[in-house]
Amino acid sequence: MPKKDVIDAKAKKVDVVTKQFKDAVSAIVVNYRGLSVAEVTDLRKQLRDAGVQFSVVKNNIVKRAADATGYEGLDEVFSGPTAVAFSNEDPVAPAKILKKFADNTDAVEIKGGIIEDKIATLDEINTFATLPSREELLSTLANILQDPVRKFALAVKAVSEKDNDGDAA
Repeated sequence: MPKKDVIDAKAKKVDVVTKQFKDAVSAIVVNYRGLSVAEVTDLRKQLRDAGVQFSVVKNNIVKRAADATGYEGLDEVFSGPTAVAFSNEDPVAPAKILKKFADNTDAVEIKGGIIEDKIATLDEINTFATLPSREELLSTLANILQDPVRKFALAVKAVSEKDNDGDAA
């Protein structure tokens, strides 16, 4: 392959990864060395089910893409085998899935990332990973809102039954 074609191909890859960074609400960088094929397949499935794109990217390409989008502070995380989990919808999903996976295997190491356009430290990513999901928060809110209505309905029922008992006597 001629050198110009190689350079053009790399430039296209940088453009693709740059767009992924621009579109993402979060991007978590991990070292995946030592994962078996079955584990990688399982991890990719979990991420895909959550709407997260998982890409193995060469460090020089992901570094150029991060620099192009203004995330120069990530340079130190782009070493060794690098994969990036990009989420365009849920900023917490990749952190939750990757943290859970990393807790269950020594082969995955979270190195850093971006959450809602800010460079996130490992501690911040771990904090986000422990937050309840959107669905869990909505369920909790629904239960909180239903509780007073439920109590009122029980009170009305109790008064109604009391009145009915009084009529029977």
